[in-house]
Amino acid sequence: MNTRWFEYEIEQAGRDRVAHPDNMPFLLQPEQSNGCAVILIHGFSSSPREMRDLGEVLCSNHFTVYGVRLPGHGTSPDDLAGKAVEDWQIIIRRGYQALEEAGYRICAAGLSTGALLTLDLARHTRLEKIILLAPFLKLRHWLADHVGILSYFIRYQAKNIPAAERPFYYALRPLKGIVQINRLRWKLRREVHKIDTPVLILASTGDRTIAPGTAEDIYHRIGSPDKQIHIYGDDVPHGLSTENNPRQQDVLRRCLEFLQRD
Repeated sequence: MNTRWFEYEIEQAGRDRVAHPDNMPFLLQPEQSNGCAVILIHGFSSSPREMRDLGEVLCSNHFTVYGVRLPGHGTSPDDLAGKAVEDWQIIIRRGYQALEEAGYRICAAGLSTGALLTLDLARHTRLEKIILLAPFLKLRHWLADHVGILSYFIRYQAKNIPAAERPFYYALRPLKGIVQINRLRWKLRREVHKIDTPVLILASTGDRTIAPGTAEDIYHRIGSPDKQIHIYGDDVPHGLSTENNPRQQDVLRRCLEFLQRD
């Protein structure tokens, strides 16, 4: 596979001053490929690191894996505030096109906002399967729908991030960025019924970011005749794919089994 497109993404990350290596995009290529590639898409104000463990599991089972770095991430909140949903879409579709040209069958998996971008990709391209981790059409915070107006008066929402996680997650989330999330989720609310790609949805009742029941809402709305959903309990947080989730290994297992099945 010609990896020039990925080398460009690495170069762009350098130009954007991504400092920590775990915040860089990643491309994992197994020694023996099964002919399938998986695009992994992280969430808002995070970085590719939160999808790396899933990527390693998939690669060890013969999948080629591309971990996207969404523009504005792994850099600074100010950088993210200046990005639009179209900037995120361009990067994802560039990777999709390169993998398609290389002859791979392509799947995608995303966490949170990455799940919305996975749905968006499925709406506009041919994907074999998709995995939605903590997807949402509604956020828990009661002011989320009004963030467009609020963003003119309040630049950032503060979030308590443990010291060990601060290199990988923004403690200040730009409201202008949440405006972009709203654009995406409102569009998908109108279009999700048109998506017929086989889908696995994983969520939890312990999620304090997305609205209760919103993952189930997507499950019922999506047009896929082949769809599965599993809801974890109160002990499972929003970051399903990360080591902070006590049920991480079960999440990784379910994802792998879904992608491996005929």
